[in-house]
Amino acid sequence: MAQDMNAIRVRTLFLSDLHLGTKGCQAGALLDFLRAYEADTIYLVGDIVDGWKLRSGWYWPQAHNDVVQKLLRKVRKGARLVYLPGNHDEFLRDYIGVNLGGIELADHALHEAADGRRYLVIHGDQFDLVVRHARWLALLGDGAYSAALFVNTYLNIVRRRLGLTYWSLSAWAKLRVKNAVNYISRFEELLAAEARRQEADGVICGHIHHAAIHDGFGVAYVNTGDWVESCTAVVEHYDGSLQLVRWTEVQRDWVIGPAFDEPHASERAA
Repeated sequence: MAQDMNAIRVRTLFLSDLHLGTKGCQAGALLDFLRAYEADTIYLVGDIVDGWKLRSGWYWPQAHNDVVQKLLRKVRKGARLVYLPGNHDEFLRDYIGVNLGGIELADHALHEAADGRRYLVIHGDQFDLVVRHARWLALLGDGAYSAALFVNTYLNIVRRRLGLTYWSLSAWAKLRVKNAVNYISRFEELLAAEARRQEADGVICGHIHHAAIHDGFGVAYVNTGDWVESCTAVVEHYDGSLQLVRWTEVQRDWVIGPAFDEPHASERAA
């Protein structure tokens, strides 16, 4: 496993949907990832801390505190850190425009990559009609999602004992339910349209826990995924290219080598 002293250096790191403060957060894997990568700029693209869950019951193990300390250490070492709150950490939207100990709080950002392309960076809940207009339904859905994650936790305990890799029940279900697939497509379309409206070359977002890089709507659509189900992040290299890193697959490949018929551990946009 890569350590800080020989970490992979990238220009920009995009992370979202950590959901610190929940049992579903895979803080251990996230810490490993943060040790493996160093970046000049870090964007936290919303739902970093889960205020919804913390209001109903406090859960904050040491590993979650370690993640926060690791990010703050990167700021002390010179990294720029921009925090764009989402719906689960919306309490921080009261502080938009404030700099908290080197952390810049903003509603959204326009990021210029090394190759000159401009990206709208935003969490994305602003374009989710359920979150905006039916909050009760969003909270109900969050409860159902938490139940699926509870089942998923014990399922993966069994899988580990059998020598199998991590597998997400909820991610598998989302891609096989027609309404969920349509919801993802509509969300992507709305975010792409907003990028065009702001005359950006693409959008980088989170919110729906579905990591992706494509240009199916005429501009680059980039979703960072999450650290509950998929353990994914997006990095910008010094040539301006964006890469989707699927961390659990990267770790597996480091241990056993890339499998012949498995998908690549990362996806890269030229």
